[in-house]
Amino acid sequence: MKEIFLGITASMFFAVTFVLNRSMEVSGGSWMWSSSLRFIFMVPFLLFIVLIRHNIKQVLLEIRTHPFQWLGWSFVGFVLFYAPLTYAAAYGPGWLVAGTWQVTILGGILVAPLFYTTVQTENGLTTHRHKIQKKAFLMSTIILIGVMLIQFQKVSDLTFSEALAGILPVLVASFAYPLGNRKMMVLCGGRLDTFQRVLGMTIASLPFWLILCLFALFKVGAPSQGQLIQSFIVAVCSGVIATTLFFIATDRVRLHQGKLAAVEATQSTQVLFVVGGESLLLASPLPGNVAMAGIGIIIIGIIMHSFSVRGGRSSKKSDLSNVQEKKVF
Repeated sequence: MKEIFLGITASMFFAVTFVLNRSMEVSGGSWMWSSSLRFIFMVPFLLFIVLIRHNIKQVLLEIRTHPFQWLGWSFVGFVLFYAPLTYAAAYGPGWLVAGTWQVTILGGILVAPLFYTTVQTENGLTTHRHKIQKKAFLMSTIILIGVMLIQFQKVSDLTFSEALAGILPVLVASFAYPLGNRKMMVLCGGRLDTFQRVLGMTIASLPFWLILCLFALFKVGAPSQGQLIQSFIVAVCSGVIATTLFFIATDRVRLHQGKLAAVEATQSTQVLFVVGGESLLLASPLPGNVAMAGIGIIIIGIIMHSFSVRGGRSSKKSDLSNVQEKKVF
């Protein structure tokens, strides 16, 4: 339950991303600056936290030991996650992007077969590939139905091109984020804490963001003061606070596939925060009856996930001392 609470809290801060990214696009800002500035602004905050905890040496050692894996999976988990989201914000409203993003709760479940676990038994080491959690998949599908109902009242106002540009990039991000996150958890093997891992992934993704900055500078010019301020807010709220909380929650349950799916499903609550944020800041209309029904279904889905996690805790608890995750590249 603590992990689910952390996931919901992270979703509240994640919602800032969708609202402010849309706000920056409406005011004429470029998606290239919105995406790259967030991660550039994250570096000093994360670096300060890790330095005062005297943990920077281990981060650099891990990156030096597996440089290509760090570059590759940080690109997947951060660049292929956030660049498509900000691009989609240029062509679709925040609620459409946030709603489509909820496919990630299924994405996290569907990438499970890419991982396997080695367990020490009486007969020696036994390796098995992770399976798709059918129960978690069903409950996550229920949540997605609620998300679709929230969008139902507004989707008719979009043109086909707006819907396409606002949906396809987000689908890429929906699978890239859980895949990159899980791969990095396996690569680190518990040797790094959450702050170290987020800092390491941010540093490893910096070359890609700096290239995007140069491209943006030549294509659209320097960012405005308003975009700098809003990107800074996104970096703190979403990049530092939300990402750290979410990674803490997923790291705690990384060896429990059902619990991991439940934590990832809490991201669906972002839609609720985005709808409220856009109504307050961007004067978007409040949800109608159909959308309210969708909100109710989302809440029911989260509660079902929560009780599922509590019910399976005693019977499915893993002995972390005997379990060793392996990576599949």
